[in-house]
Amino acid sequence: MFFDSDLLMSALRALTPILLAALGGAVCERAGVFNIGLEGMMLMGCFTAVATSWFTGSPWLGVLAAALAAAAYSLILAVGTVTLRGDAVVLGVAMNLLAVGLTSFLLRTIFGVQGTFDDPSLAGLPLVGGFSPLAYLAWAAVVVAALMLSRHVWGLRLRGVGEAPEAAATLGVSPVRYKYAAVLVSGVLCGLAGAQLALGNVTLFSENMTAGRGWIAVVAVMLGRALPFGVLLAALLFGVAEAAGFRLQGLGLPQQATDAAPYVVTLGALFLSTAQRRRRTGRTTGVVS
Repeated sequence: MFFDSDLLMSALRALTPILLAALGGAVCERAGVFNIGLEGMMLMGCFTAVATSWFTGSPWLGVLAAALAAAAYSLILAVGTVTLRGDAVVLGVAMNLLAVGLTSFLLRTIFGVQGTFDDPSLAGLPLVGGFSPLAYLAWAAVVVAALMLSRHVWGLRLRGVGEAPEAAATLGVSPVRYKYAAVLVSGVLCGLAGAQLALGNVTLFSENMTAGRGWIAVVAVMLGRALPFGVLLAALLFGVAEAAGFRLQGLGLPQQATDAAPYVVTLGALFLSTAQRRRRTGRTTGVVS
């Protein structure tokens, strides 16, 4: 049977890093910062988690270090877009490219290997009910983010900063402070996503191991309209696609075809979402005229 409990478990494990990164992107989106640097932040989290876990023997210190490293890395976006008012898209692409080169350089410098670092002494995250604790944290973060953004004063002010920063400033709310906070939260969540990918899903570091998951998270933010539960559904779609790809590979399909499954689903979902929005816009225009 193709669709069974094992496929569901695999899909839930696959969605966790995407979900954490997408939640970070959603927080940035609500603050008016378009963050496409999720891929680079995740990759920095992956490397830092593995390096710290290997040197200290503690995966939890690896998780903490990954969150802090990705948050520090996210300051490039915060300073560049908020303080210096640079282009967020250009900065995000640059951060992604820098992370690939920097982690590859550090892999050779620190571990003296190329491609992949995999050591038996590398401690991974424990599993509880088949999932790492970060998976449960990701699911809880969806509920917390939904409540914070819709009912808590911080979330309401964050939305105000993103939608009308000038109006928010006249009410005594600092757009700069809230935008910085949003980007830092995004960095922490991407760091946790990287730790989950490198110490939860597997226990190793490979060059460019995020393999486009950060870009999929950006699409999840767009499909979910920066709403936590919408982001969850989008991430689940991609998680199922990735798990189905692995299952099809086991049935004899070429690896190249199965590896492309999540990205084909991403393009298809983005195309359908864009078409639906244009259809709605056309209807609204017709009604007004």
